[in-house]
Amino acid sequence: MSRLSVRSLLWLGFYGIILWAWWVMYSMAIDMDLDLIGRPGPMGEAMRQMNPRMDMYMPMAEFGPLFSMWGIMMAAMMLPTLVPTLRSYEDLMASANGTRAGWVGVLLGYFLIWLGFAAAITGVQLALLFGGVVDMLGIAKSPWLSAGLLVAVGAFQFTRAKEVCHGVCHAPMMYFIANWRTGFAGGLRMGVGLGAFCAACCWGFMALGFVGGVMSLLWMGLATFFMVLEKLPQIGHHVTKPLGVLLIAAGLFLLVYVYVIGG
Repeated sequence: MSRLSVRSLLWLGFYGIILWAWWVMYSMAIDMDLDLIGRPGPMGEAMRQMNPRMDMYMPMAEFGPLFSMWGIMMAAMMLPTLVPTLRSYEDLMASANGTRAGWVGVLLGYFLIWLGFAAAITGVQLALLFGGVVDMLGIAKSPWLSAGLLVAVGAFQFTRAKEVCHGVCHAPMMYFIANWRTGFAGGLRMGVGLGAFCAACCWGFMALGFVGGVMSLLWMGLATFFMVLEKLPQIGHHVTKPLGVLLIAAGLFLLVYVYVIGG
């Protein structure tokens, strides 16, 4: 099989996984009686009000099903952000002895980190659920929590940690040059490193799922869009801080709306 056909098959498989993940998330949202924004219908509202301690099987209150949901969500949201990184690896294949096995290793290592993140945030959601902080759909019960998350994630956009982690995600070529390893094992190691920086850079966008509900396709789409923008070589550095301002303003507006306008 020619190099061109192998490359085409790998990229088609990559995009196929992303499309499959989005289809699964869409199907799950419909099955839970949610619209595209994440608003529940009658059946979804009944599910939202359920007590997680009831003596019955509730997937959204069990680690296994909830982790599966978050894992598929990571594939839908985070794999599109990896495109510039995989393209950078391809640019180095001829000059630095890169291989298609190494390309697969980068992809796998990156996704393994996000699967670990999926396990961690699953635990967080279950703790918040059984603590009465979020409901069965993962929606914060208090506007203070929603506003606090928006402000905290917005403020994080201005921190040194965000700057450092975003610098690696924004310029993966420099990371590859400084940490180059050949073969599948080398690609896996570099993918793990890049995934760790990416998780440290983008964790806040995942936490914002608790503002409008972790099954909100609108939140998933917007978060994916902004994370992709942040990683684009031409404009990535120009959107980070304006996005922080937007998130902080949204958090403050939410409080004003609930306690002044709405009250």
